[in-house]
Amino acid sequence: MNKRAAVRRPAAAWAFAVATGLVAALLVPAVGSAAAAATPVTLYAAPYGKGTSCTRTAPCSLSSAQTKVREAVAGDRAVDVDVKLLDGTYRLGSTWKFGAQDSGTAGHPVVWEAADGGRPVISGATRVRRWTESGTAGLWSASVPAGSESRQLYVNGRQAPVAQATAAQLGFSGSWTGTADGYNISGDSAAKAWFGALSADELKRVEFDYPGGNGPWTESRCRVAGYDSATAALTMTQPCWTNTTRRASFSHASGGLPSMNPGTKPAVVANAKALIRPGQWYLDPAASKLYYKPLPGESLKRLAVELPRLESLLQGAGTLAHPVHDLTFKGLQFSHATWNGPSSAAGFSDVQSNLRMTEAPAGGSTRGNQAMCQFSAPAGSCPWGGLTQPQANVAFSAARNVTLTGNRFAELGGAGLSVMYGSVNTRIQGNEFTDIASTGILLGCTYDPTPVLPVGATSAQLSPPEGIKQHCTPDPAAVSGDTIGASEILTDTTVSDNIIHRVGTDYSSACGITLLFSRGTKITRNNLYDLPYTGITAGVIQGHVDHAGDAQNSVNINENNTISNNLIHDWMKKRHDGGAIYVEGHQAQYRDANGNAVPATGAVDSAQTLAHGLQAKGNVAYQSPATNFTYYDDAGSEWINWQGNLAFNAGPRAQGGCSATGHFWTSDNYFSGSTESYACQQPIDSHVSNNTKVTSTPGPGDLSATPTAGKIPESLLISAGVSDDYAVLAKSAGPTISYVSPADDSNRVLVAGEGFGANAKVYAGSSKLKNRDVRRLSSGFLIVTVPPGTRAYQVSVGRPVDDPTRVNDTDSAITYSGFSTSSGRGLGDFLDDIHYATANGSKVTYTFTGTSIKVYGELNTDQGNIGVTLDNQAQRTVGTTSDDGARHANAVVLSADGLGSGTHTIVIEKLSGAYATFDGFGS
Repeated sequence: MNKRAAVRRPAAAWAFAVATGLVAALLVPAVGSAAAAATPVTLYAAPYGKGTSCTRTAPCSLSSAQTKVREAVAGDRAVDVDVKLLDGTYRLGSTWKFGAQDSGTAGHPVVWEAADGGRPVISGATRVRRWTESGTAGLWSASVPAGSESRQLYVNGRQAPVAQATAAQLGFSGSWTGTADGYNISGDSAAKAWFGALSADELKRVEFDYPGGNGPWTESRCRVAGYDSATAALTMTQPCWTNTTRRASFSHASGGLPSMNPGTKPAVVANAKALIRPGQWYLDPAASKLYYKPLPGESLKRLAVELPRLESLLQGAGTLAHPVHDLTFKGLQFSHATWNGPSSAAGFSDVQSNLRMTEAPAGGSTRGNQAMCQFSAPAGSCPWGGLTQPQANVAFSAARNVTLTGNRFAELGGAGLSVMYGSVNTRIQGNEFTDIASTGILLGCTYDPTPVLPVGATSAQLSPPEGIKQHCTPDPAAVSGDTIGASEILTDTTVSDNIIHRVGTDYSSACGITLLFSRGTKITRNNLYDLPYTGITAGVIQGHVDHAGDAQNSVNINENNTISNNLIHDWMKKRHDGGAIYVEGHQAQYRDANGNAVPATGAVDSAQTLAHGLQAKGNVAYQSPATNFTYYDDAGSEWINWQGNLAFNAGPRAQGGCSATGHFWTSDNYFSGSTESYACQQPIDSHVSNNTKVTSTPGPGDLSATPTAGKIPESLLISAGVSDDYAVLAKSAGPTISYVSPADDSNRVLVAGEGFGANAKVYAGSSKLKNRDVRRLSSGFLIVTVPPGTRAYQVSVGRPVDDPTRVNDTDSAITYSGFSTSSGRGLGDFLDDIHYATANGSKVTYTFTGTSIKVYGELNTDQGNIGVTLDNQAQRTVGTTSDDGARHANAVVLSADGLGSGTHTIVIEKLSGAYATFDGFGS
């Protein structure tokens, strides 16, 4: 696939989608009746708009259009108002806010949409111009508005990394001793020299990154507070350091919240001007200067550089008594916002799924005890699990009958979209979420598991009303008069036909979709892929104090939620201990045979309760060998119906978890891995029936168009992921291939990926296959007949592979000693994966036939020398350190030609450097 061409493709596909009506607004009726429709009102806005005419020939600004909308709906509540946004970038000076006065009525939503199939971009950034070279080292600078602060910079539509380097690159090889305040680094001369050279202001902007520091599912970050060169004491900010290294233990733990060893050296040191390497940036807010070092071949005159200013682009917020309602947003792009919370003294003390600790220890504790409630000593804040969640750059609260369709959420520094606090009947359909620093979609709030008490629960388990108002709404003062009760529950949210990929770009514990507490939520027919952690999570840490023997410590209001027919692949690309679908905590209210709510100790009817539990049906998950459990019912989870799902090439355990409560039904699934894999306490009950064991590499012969014993129904593949009405959306994100099965006896292969259109062009090497050789099941699956001998990496969609002779590093003909695999780095690796080694003496061996060979790897400052031996001749030393200090992925590090005809063997050995990186062979 031509990745550079793919980056340009989405805008055209989006325009086509909006212009042809493939992305249509869902007009959701509100409760109550409305007057007869009045004459429709159509308004036009443009980035250059002015005045109050708001016509196509004289468009107005967004704010003027919003004033006209308010006038129209105030004059006639039944009027249809359509605001069309002309193409271009709308640079917001402040958050675009919607309240009750901006609302439509039942059947007459106010519609804000793209005009003429364009892609209006709602931006919170400053376009940076007028660059000047600073010195002679290739560093450039530009003035930015006073007060600018951002954790992100976007260059030509891609996020550029902030100035950073690994500890190894900086030569930090000595010992660091952890303290209650930070570190003593007296045992590391290189570190003492580096920190000693920084000013006090520069030190306070330096940030440490700890991948896996608080468990393999986490990536915490804390900033430096100061450095005393006399004592070599490096002080970290509080409460980040305490919350990261000294977490309180808690009783009844069925799942831990580990503390990081305070002596842990940061993997990455970031955000200092002295660190800038090619492609990186640094912002000096005191001087209002932005610095950037171009990559080789880049010219700042040709670069579009966007520095985010706003943390919130669009906010729809009402009150429980007066919600914002009946609004539709269609065909817009939301981009270029940041989220500066992790830059505070609280940092990013990661707990799970981008939920973090930000509060100072409560009750005189010397350990972080946020959200521990009564389960720690001394007690922490309540409710249990009330952790701080990411800020969303587009957010709705106390909202009813809001539709978001055909939009694009991209290049964002927080979560993409959140919906919480009493929102009802929200439709999130046919959108793309990509290049987002945190979670794609965030539903619900950590502080409201019990705005009303389940039957039989104790009053101590009720969520504090003031905590809900403070943490689940953008303006606590505006909702101060709200009465917290059943109307606060997030209800009837539908998330369907969305594409969610490349999220968690900064905060790698992010999930594609995070569901906290709700009723009637439907997450269906979405495509989720290229994810650093879990695909869809429900509950997060809610069940960490529950298990089969004590299931009622932490209750919640969840019920009637569905996760169905989603297509999830290539998740867990950075973090560990997650799944395609990961669940914790209660997923139903207990019911008797008549369907009435009863306490857990009452006459609980399993059929009635399960009917209101989490329905996880028809999901397809593949291509994540490092996952722990594909369908993961973890700590305290209960009342889940795993039915009719598929999992292949996704680890050895398809379903299971640790210290789950139980009440699971696992039936009619097609799994290459095992079921009922519970590593800790066993659940109360688990019912498994009629599941089919499938191979981890299924091909066309393993599928069946009609119900056939032992075969995977084709209908399962066809029904997973975005429906054909939104196939153009999937096409905009592709085409890409993630999986190609082994060929069967008829030379047919199953091809899985993204963006396979109705007339997809498929190639074997450089040869285009005939239409009769390609059968499309959906935008995510093809059955293809290939020429005999075709290798998996030679199959491509959309255009032929750049080098049909290329042998990827994952090819079975290559053998390794001491090398590990890594994928999803996003650095341009061939097929987005590489093999790497850290130990000298690690080897790669390959036998081939031909007269030439190319070795592909990486040139970078952390690479060293490799030794290359051909046909047992003398070893040749080859340097792989980059001359310009930049990283060059997928680079030819050695070419050899003029070899004699016949078979040859090449051996590559790591000799020096922090890493040796191998990306395959060519000829």
